[in-house]
Amino acid sequence: MPRGKWTNHKGRSRRFTNPEELEEQRKREEQERRWKKNNRGDDESSSEEEKPVTKGDKSNSEDESESESESEEESDDNKKGVAGLIQIENPNRRQLKAKKLATLNETLDTAEPAQLSRREREEVERQRKKLHYQKLQAEGKTDEARADLARLAIIKQQRAEAAKKREDEKKEKEMAKIQKSAEMQKALGK
Repeated sequence: MPRGKWTNHKGRSRRFTNPEELEEQRKREEQERRWKKNNRGDDESSSEEEKPVTKGDKSNSEDESESESESEEESDDNKKGVAGLIQIENPNRRQLKAKKLATLNETLDTAEPAQLSRREREEVERQRKKLHYQKLQAEGKTDEARADLARLAIIKQQRAEAAKKREDEKKEKEMAKIQKSAEMQKALGK
């Protein structure tokens, strides 16, 4: 038993519409469209009698008359007032037609570059300045680069002096070992 107000539908079998029913419904709608197209000018009483009724149609004559009156109202709504005379070019309502690739390529080639917003222009300028500064830095032309190079030169000099000092100490240790070993040989040899 599920808890709460609503039941969980997980695990239940799915219900699919029978393809035959779908096909029958599509045919019914197609016949209705044809019938409406053919009988637009006729009055309602004669048009109700002439409408074809399919085998699987479950609606009664009242439903048919209601649907007919609704469809007539919809067609009248489209042509009410000035709307039938003036075509409105609202880009949100217009259905775009498929364009060919060749025409799209031509429009892209002839189109001028889009104007950048202030933020985009500032960002591009910032990046350009950053690249220019990095280039000058690599060439050693900025004050910061000169200071870095001077610091590096001092460090190299200190390391060279430290390496020379270590070598000297090594040589002195070796000399001391040699002198000690010579003294020990003299002492043993005597």
